[in-house]
Amino acid sequence: MKIDIILCGVGGMGALSSAAIISKAALEMGMYMKQAETHGMSQRGGDVQSHLRLSDQPIASDLIPEGECDLILSVEPMEALRYVNFLNKENGWVITNQNPFVNIPNYPEMEQVVKEIKKIPHNIIFDADKIAKDVNNPKGTNMVVLGAASKYLKIDISKLEDAVRQNFARKGEEVVEANIKALRAGREVADKQL
Repeated sequence: MKIDIILCGVGGMGALSSAAIISKAALEMGMYMKQAETHGMSQRGGDVQSHLRLSDQPIASDLIPEGECDLILSVEPMEALRYVNFLNKENGWVITNQNPFVNIPNYPEMEQVVKEIKKIPHNIIFDADKIAKDVNNPKGTNMVVLGAASKYLKIDISKLEDAVRQNFARKGEEVVEANIKALRAGREVADKQL
């Protein structure tokens, strides 16, 4: 069993926190894990991405070859499109927040971005920001997207919840519970898709 994941977004949106949570959960399940990140301009609203490879067998490289990614998890729709060439076109999933973070002057029209994402056979594009606000965790968009992706991760949801507890423990029980609530709300989105 293996799964190759690209997590992406804009600096400060939590893509790397999601990668850390998935990694902790996978390691807890006894899986092998390799990860590579790019976050050079993240503090200025720049592109952030992580290649995350999980397997029950040793992994040779931390970078995902083009055409082999199983899951693109994105907190920003245009960032999801940036990595589509890595996606396994037959079986891969794109799961993304539908709300743009317009940080460049030539950001494409949202209708075009959505149209391109919907060309991918397996996609979930949804208003993760609204769901995060609805569960009283407006900073938890990344957890909502992670929850929607959890159905396809081959990781027990309970292990993801444990990893959320570990990741946010230093911020207190209220923050932990808010993030678990956001994770579960995102999972409901994926469960309703099928």
